[in-house]
Amino acid sequence: MVHGVLPSLLSAAMAVGAKPRVAEETRISPNIATVRSATREQLEAIFNKYASVKREDGNFMTNNDYIFDFLGMEAEKNTDEKIIKLIAGTVDLSKDGLISIDEFVSFEKMLRKPDALFLLAFQLFDTRGTGMVSFDEFKEVFSQTEVHQHIPFEFDSPFMTMHFGDERKKQLSYHEFCQLLGDIQLEHARQAFARMDTSKDGFINAQDFKEIMTTIRTHLLSPSVARNLVAVVGSETCHLVSYAYFTAFNGLLSQMDLVKKVYYHVAGPKSNADVIKEDMLRAAQSFTAITPLEVEILFLLAELHRDDGHSSGTISYRDIVALSPEESEFDLIETVQRLQPLPVHRSAAVQTAESAYRFTLGAMAGATGATFVYPIDLVKTRMQNQRGSLVGEIMYKNSLDCFLKVIRHEGVLGLYRGLPPQLVGVAPEKAIKLTMNDFVRDRLRRKDNTLPLGYEMIAGGCAGASQVMFTNPLEIVKIRLQVAGEIASAKRIGAISVLKDLGFFGLYKGSRACFLRDIPFSSIYFPAYAHIKASFADESGKNSAFSLLAAGTMAGAPAALIPTPADVIKTRLQVQARTGQAAYSGVIDCARKIMAQEGPRAFWKGAGARMFRSSPQFGVTLVTYELLQRLLYVDFGGRPPEGSDIAERQKRAQLTRQPFRNPDHIGGWRVAAAAYSGVETKFGLFLPRVYSPLSRPVRDNIPQHLPHAQRILRPQYAPPAPIPSE
Repeated sequence: MVHGVLPSLLSAAMAVGAKPRVAEETRISPNIATVRSATREQLEAIFNKYASVKREDGNFMTNNDYIFDFLGMEAEKNTDEKIIKLIAGTVDLSKDGLISIDEFVSFEKMLRKPDALFLLAFQLFDTRGTGMVSFDEFKEVFSQTEVHQHIPFEFDSPFMTMHFGDERKKQLSYHEFCQLLGDIQLEHARQAFARMDTSKDGFINAQDFKEIMTTIRTHLLSPSVARNLVAVVGSETCHLVSYAYFTAFNGLLSQMDLVKKVYYHVAGPKSNADVIKEDMLRAAQSFTAITPLEVEILFLLAELHRDDGHSSGTISYRDIVALSPEESEFDLIETVQRLQPLPVHRSAAVQTAESAYRFTLGAMAGATGATFVYPIDLVKTRMQNQRGSLVGEIMYKNSLDCFLKVIRHEGVLGLYRGLPPQLVGVAPEKAIKLTMNDFVRDRLRRKDNTLPLGYEMIAGGCAGASQVMFTNPLEIVKIRLQVAGEIASAKRIGAISVLKDLGFFGLYKGSRACFLRDIPFSSIYFPAYAHIKASFADESGKNSAFSLLAAGTMAGAPAALIPTPADVIKTRLQVQARTGQAAYSGVIDCARKIMAQEGPRAFWKGAGARMFRSSPQFGVTLVTYELLQRLLYVDFGGRPPEGSDIAERQKRAQLTRQPFRNPDHIGGWRVAAAAYSGVETKFGLFLPRVYSPLSRPVRDNIPQHLPHAQRILRPQYAPPAPIPSE
């Protein structure tokens, strides 16, 4: 029932934890932020801009001024003027066909109230402006809704008698009307069941059941439930729905929040464990509103949702979330924001501070990842530098042989030879790579909040190019330290001696090959990571630490493999040639000599070690970076870390901070279009031909036989493509 759902679209806009940023927002409690009133002077200026009637006693908006010009609603040709007058009458309290400035200001105040959605519905039915709703008014308005036209509501019923009296003379106050509005959908569904039970044996078939649910009770249907409305009833040979099953099904879906509490009672509030039916039944005894039949239906829906071909007899929290009506799908204010987000202005100082913050976290994450995989990197380097048999040079059969021989001849610490300069350099290297990728992605993101694959690759390429100024010096020092142990009789050298030997310009030897390696690597890695991460997110769009690690590791494999030839050339250029080894004058010379002397397979030396090093390194680096962003989160007003609770909270907080598409919708008017849409989608009060540009059905499962399922939005309101997580 509707009264079991958040009663106001504005309540969804009162975002959790929002910080004061602009004049239109204020904190009223630790957990709620609301829209502040626009001044009368501001409203008058906007009102006069749209008011087409100029008289000595003031300016006035006509119905068309208000609906089509100011709100931006749409209408088909030959729209009944009664419908236009009915919608405009929600503001036109005098019902004279003209909207005054006082009515305009009064309606703005109403839109800021927590029960604005019910107030709007009440004014829609109060067609005479008396402050009460009569039976005739209710019947007149409800009869024009598309749901009634498809499945007629029986006005001559005991339900209406209890609300309006036997002679239908009783008038409803605002609170009485709200209760009627909360109960009428379930009553309508019950009437539809009785009408479709033609044999009067207490059963309807599965198709009739589906028609009732998708026409009258669609607000309770998640996509998973909508797909399985026929499968969930009866058996494979008998698809009949009893009245008891019908009421239990509706009762279950209307109290999914209570089902979550029962689950928490069994599994614990922070668990996603699988719970068996017996435990749920036992726990449900503490909640008398949940019946055993509802528990049976719950587990059947969960089994159909998993669609794995067998019954597990368990349910998880993710199953419950997938079966619940998603609050975000009713949050049409959020829909507006996704259709046309406008950026919050941030000063250069704030953006600089954000870059410094990301740089610091990137440095910490980079150092963690480098330490984790450094032994693999050392093996990779020695395998790539192996050219032939020289006196005193230790030869390696493969990566494992190299690993074991390093431990045998140099000890375990030999696996970390050259680590200190690596850590000194890897901090700024990884930090600038991660920061630059985020920075360029934010700059290339389109107005509809999407980022094409080509732009993702450009952002990654810029990140790879920017890191070379740090990568090349640290790698040439690291490589020379790593290969120093290959000659058993060689004198031990340190980082300082290598730096003195190379000089400043020597630190950038092989930088061209470094560009050839790092730009393709990052162009492949970051887009792959973003898309794999998005595919690993759960139903609510959140990523666990394990899914982040898996996404980072998987994306690293192809990104590391493809640029291996460039990495081999870079290694050869940066290693100091020994007596008897070929010396190279540049990238092309090196490539030619390797091909001539060692063949094409030499370009892929160390590919396995490189993949085994880069994949887990970037997996560890990215998961560390993202977890640090969550644990040490600072709100700079930019994009929060995707796939986290912070992203969800920040998304809701931004709803009250950012303006909507029409800059003239200020104060309470910011949520006007969403409020009109909420009356339609939450209460099923779809009026023919005239509709808000936001009233597009929020779910694909709305039945296509209803006219409102076929509505086409204006081009500027076309929804964006799915946004990949970053």
